[in-house]
Amino acid sequence: MSDARNHDKQLEDGIYIGNQVDKANLGNPIARAMVRGFDRAFTTALDTAAPQSIVEVGCGEGRLATLMAGRYGIEIMATDFSHALIQGNADLATDRLTFRQASIYEMTRADFPQDVAVCCEVLEHLERPVEGVRKLRELGARYYVISVPNEPTWRVLNMLRGKYWSDWGNTTGHLNHWSRRGFAELLEGNGFVIEKWLNPFPWLMVLAKPA
Repeated sequence: MSDARNHDKQLEDGIYIGNQVDKANLGNPIARAMVRGFDRAFTTALDTAAPQSIVEVGCGEGRLATLMAGRYGIEIMATDFSHALIQGNADLATDRLTFRQASIYEMTRADFPQDVAVCCEVLEHLERPVEGVRKLRELGARYYVISVPNEPTWRVLNMLRGKYWSDWGNTTGHLNHWSRRGFAELLEGNGFVIEKWLNPFPWLMVLAKPA
């Protein structure tokens, strides 16, 4: 297994890769409850979309990809810009779940024609988030499930648990921060219609369609 699956603070091309916390093996019961809430909201959004095929943009260590593969008997293409993460996820692949290295900025509808697109915990890491959102829209999926941390709640919670004090609670690698209003403006200003808000604490999550 690649070291990229060990949840250390690793850089690739100057960017922190993957999650800084192993969400699949959390020791804190409150944190586990939050992740379960995220997963319930996530699957509720996908069930509403009734996907025929899925592309995940920014799959990280593959946690959501494997969750989707276990729930839906459909083709799932999981992508990430990180070569290390894609290599590390090779043991998770099946005949229906495949992993492919791809940057959000370079993805096209021709290469990724899947029915539903998932982009969770990605936009906060992008140096060019508006461009990233526009590239998502250009994929032309029927539905999108998109999530980001709910700010400033996210940073406040980090500080309450004694994390990232020197950076005012900002998780390592998070370059962008959105409130509900700011997130709505980002999406609606770049070609999306928000069909449903789910917002599992402490995240913002939407089911959206192209405008």
